[in-house]
Amino acid sequence: MGSLLQFTAFLIVIGGTLGAVMLQSNMRVFFDGLSMLKWVIQPPSVTPQDTLKLLLDWSGLARRGGLLALEPLIEQQTNLFQRRGLQMLVDGAEPEVLRETLEVDLQTFETHYNEAAKVWLAAGGYSPTIGILGAVMGLIHVMENLSDPSKLGSGIAVAFVATIYGVGGANLLYLPIAGKLRYWVGRQVSERELFIQGIVAIANGENPRIIEARLQGYLS
Repeated sequence: MGSLLQFTAFLIVIGGTLGAVMLQSNMRVFFDGLSMLKWVIQPPSVTPQDTLKLLLDWSGLARRGGLLALEPLIEQQTNLFQRRGLQMLVDGAEPEVLRETLEVDLQTFETHYNEAAKVWLAAGGYSPTIGILGAVMGLIHVMENLSDPSKLGSGIAVAFVATIYGVGGANLLYLPIAGKLRYWVGRQVSERELFIQGIVAIANGENPRIIEARLQGYLS
């Protein structure tokens, strides 16, 4: 392990990759991509079963007492997307207006977080190339010191370790992280699609059993 700890190679590859990704990305997207890294260890809460149960409870309450019976529940919603949908439902928004509004929110959410996840995808693309640049820089250092054998070892070490950092970082870290983040974005999008379908069905006055049968496909 000690052979792989080369500060110069680390500085070249990690610094170069970070700089290239920052240059490519909008700063808000870049920092959101970094903040999403915690999803690898602590994923966001995605519970479509709970969302379906919530929708069925709302549907039953609306059939018994009308849409205004849902108004006391608005303040209880901690999920802003669900809270907005419930508020529009209680306010009497037409089903198609409700659907279009929530789908715009969903599309914005999906686009932004997929772009943020692409920060890691971009890092996986740049890293091997920066690793090769680090290797070339190490070899240049070797060539400049051929007359001094004591300096050859460090230059060769930087050359090979930079390649390992570049290729290994891309394939063992950055690309897998990007894949995991995009997976969780997809899961959240699917849950929001379930919510949109359900709340529009409630606005249309559909039977809770029909709503449940229609939305079961999101749980598979």
